[in-house]
Amino acid sequence: MRGKKFITYWYRWIFICSIHQFLFASVAQSEGNTIRYQTSEEDAPGTVIGNLAKDMSLSLSHSSKSNFRMMKQFNDSFIRVRESDGELTVGERIDRERICRHTPQCLITFDVVNFSKDRYKLIHVEVEVKDINDNSPEFPNKESVVEISENAAAGSRIPLDPAVDADVGSNYIQSYQISVNSHFTIDVLLRADGVKYAELVLMKELDRETQSSYTVELVATDGGNPYRSGSTKITIKVTDFNDNSPVFDQNSFSVSLPEDAPVGTVILDLNAVDADEGSNGEVVYGFGKQVSHEIRELFQVDNKSGRLTLRSPVDFEDKSTYELDVQATDLGPNPTPSVCKIIIHITDVNDNAPEISITPMTSITTGIAYISEAADKDSLVALISTLDRDSGVNSQVHCTLYGHDHFKLRQAYEDSYMIVTAAALDRERISEYNLTVMAEDFGSPPLRKITQYTIRLSDENDNAPHFTKAVYEVSVVENNAPGAYITTVEASDADLGNNGKITYRLVDSVIMGSPVNTFVSLNSVSGSIYALRSFNYEVMKHLDIHIQASDGGSPQLQSTAVIRLKIVDQNDNQPSIIEPPLYKGSAEVFLPKDAPAGYVVTQIKATDADEGTNAQLSYKITEGGHLGFSINKDTGKVHVSRQLTYDLTDNVKVTVSVSDNGSPALTSTAIIHLSFIEGTLPSLPSFAQNGSEELFEWDMSIAIIIVLAGSCSLLLLAIILITTICSRRKKETRERGCDEKDDIPNVEKVESGHIDSVIANHKGKVFDAHPFPEKPPLAARDPHISGKDSGKGDSDFNDSDSDISGDVHKKESPPMNSECQKSTIKIIIKQKFSRSQMRICEDEIHAVL
Repeated sequence: MRGKKFITYWYRWIFICSIHQFLFASVAQSEGNTIRYQTSEEDAPGTVIGNLAKDMSLSLSHSSKSNFRMMKQFNDSFIRVRESDGELTVGERIDRERICRHTPQCLITFDVVNFSKDRYKLIHVEVEVKDINDNSPEFPNKESVVEISENAAAGSRIPLDPAVDADVGSNYIQSYQISVNSHFTIDVLLRADGVKYAELVLMKELDRETQSSYTVELVATDGGNPYRSGSTKITIKVTDFNDNSPVFDQNSFSVSLPEDAPVGTVILDLNAVDADEGSNGEVVYGFGKQVSHEIRELFQVDNKSGRLTLRSPVDFEDKSTYELDVQATDLGPNPTPSVCKIIIHITDVNDNAPEISITPMTSITTGIAYISEAADKDSLVALISTLDRDSGVNSQVHCTLYGHDHFKLRQAYEDSYMIVTAAALDRERISEYNLTVMAEDFGSPPLRKITQYTIRLSDENDNAPHFTKAVYEVSVVENNAPGAYITTVEASDADLGNNGKITYRLVDSVIMGSPVNTFVSLNSVSGSIYALRSFNYEVMKHLDIHIQASDGGSPQLQSTAVIRLKIVDQNDNQPSIIEPPLYKGSAEVFLPKDAPAGYVVTQIKATDADEGTNAQLSYKITEGGHLGFSINKDTGKVHVSRQLTYDLTDNVKVTVSVSDNGSPALTSTAIIHLSFIEGTLPSLPSFAQNGSEELFEWDMSIAIIIVLAGSCSLLLLAIILITTICSRRKKETRERGCDEKDDIPNVEKVESGHIDSVIANHKGKVFDAHPFPEKPPLAARDPHISGKDSGKGDSDFNDSDSDISGDVHKKESPPMNSECQKSTIKIIIKQKFSRSQMRICEDEIHAVL
């Protein structure tokens, strides 16, 4: 039975791999079963042994090609398992005598895993290899010689060499036969180790002088069908008489010898006594002729002392029982030897450390198992099989797993264990586990075997790409060239292979009515971003670009990041002068000819579409500053810098420039035409004591409204007054005729002076800047009025040489009075208002006229 267990362990096969979808079924849901089959040795490869699915009524998964997997160990060629339905077939010819020597029962055992949905079942399979009669009995020698004394008594026995048959059971040697003769027969016996042998038995007394030798044939026959046999020729020599034979103290001995006994150990001291004297009574010892060469190599007997000692080491695992014959012979003529039968039992000692075989589920790489990081708890990783060639408690093995608490051992059968997961796994945290498997027997002292084993986690797509920041702020200078490089985004993915291979894309969005991919392009592999157009800071100051990073796993995982693209301003816009309003780069500004120093002539106002320092403006008079004017470089206010001495007819031109603070700076210029008029100042500008300006200044829009409203009011007042005067004059003319013509100029003079006073005393900004016309306003008089100046004032209406005053008696018809009214109004309007003001109140003027 010990030999049987050794063979069973040695040829235990283990399942080597499994399919991915069933690899991580819970061990807690499986229960082992044992099934037995038989097959004959020498069956042809492909011979069907059995079908696990049918024999165990197991359901099959049609969605997978793999329902069964065999765990292999030590030998992987004798039996094969079809993965689809568990059909067992012979893999290669099996020689039972080679794999199961000395063992009556030959078993090949292995484990098969059956996968079904999310469960698996561990099946223990035992295949008994039945012996066939393929070996004939054989004797050690084809011919042999034995001697027997002529005085040997009937019934004397002489042991003969046994025949050898490698077959077992009924195919082993069943009988011996000897050729027919009148003196000898045989007796078939069974040794302690199960070997059958024959002894030659003397049937009647011999007479050497009558016949000195005999020849017989010994035949060994097995029990096979058909049977096989082997024979040997035995020559029996009859020797001369010697009265007494040596006699052993005992005819047989049974001794025990530990397998670790050193060479030279005394096994037995034999002693035989011969009653004769002299050389006839001197005894020598030796092995019988039938003792095999194997025994002679392991043991030796001292020729003189009869001491049996160990010649070579013995091994219990190789053979546990030896039977041998030692004969004692005297030195007289024709001695008759005596035989002592000795049975040596080899006892087991714990001299074999356990053996460990680890078979991974997903790899055939020695010492390495692979498992997915997504494996559930209690998922099967590898199967551990142990073997101890000792017997009894010395062969009982306990396994322990060291290294990490993420894995544990679970016993499957008596000598096999499973490595299963004990906790959730994460390859990104720990990608490889180095475990230690220790197998220790229960011998005294115990022996152990330690094996290092590596478990590597295969990657699952459980990590999305990761950007270092959710929002990236990037700047690009406006007016960039299309195709200019902006930046590169980079995401990382802790997974491996395709699971960690990242591609980038722009998330669809609309910016200012256009798709984002019309603004920028993105390299899907490198993550580099390029501009597709030239950006304009004044149009768009920033834009947000959403970028998605996707890995190549299945299912695919993504993450997004925002690229906040800030457009950096460039000094690409000139200042634009908005006040005073310009016409072809010029503007007309009126001011009193007697304006004092510090008087605010006008304020130059400009805007710049840029920002920051590029929009910080400064003002400067580039031409005409020596004419009595200055400008505040920060506010743009134009001042009178000294007392003016200009006449009303003088026209002064000043060129003003506005520059920004960009690099390089951009400049705009305007020509200001200064026209002088009579009148009191609308306000008295002054400077604060600290030197800063505190001039009377209104908001420009309010000032314009007031000016226009005031101008229209004055115009309406003037029209009413003139109408009243003209009506009065007409009436007086009718009543008095032309006698009163000398009074008309005086009346006109008074009324004109009154209107001038009213206009001059108006507090609005009558003299604000106005666009300089292409042609200066005409100062010519009405065709009906003389061009001579009386020297009494600017108004033609007050001229002493006026045609009205000189020819009043010649023009007495009523139309003359109407024409007079219109001419007078026109003169007043032309003198007191600029052309732009006249255009504003155009509708009212026409209504009155």
